[in-house]
Amino acid sequence: MRTFFVYIMASKSRVLYVGVTNDIESRVFEHNKKVNHGFTAAYNVNRLVYFEEFASILVAIQREKQLKNWHRQWKINLIENENPEWKDLSEDWDDRT
Repeated sequence: MRTFFVYIMASKSRVLYVGVTNDIESRVFEHNKKVNHGFTAAYNVNRLVYFEEFASILVAIQREKQLKNWHRQWKINLIENENPEWKDLSEDWDDRT
């Protein structure tokens, strides 16, 4: 059974990015190593501050779209409810360098 993730990445200055993936460890690694030269690389968005797991990609995509349409403060409230210190939830994961 596959698992899908909706996640929120943040920069140190709290620029936010919402995404969806089926391999959260690899995706966070890509953000950290700036593999894709897009928004997250440009704004140094490299800290995983929130994620949710789903069994269905359709439900995960629906949730991603919902979060992307939320006001910034709602996203901040969601993060701070689960991760009040804005810790990088991936900091203890294996470093794949």
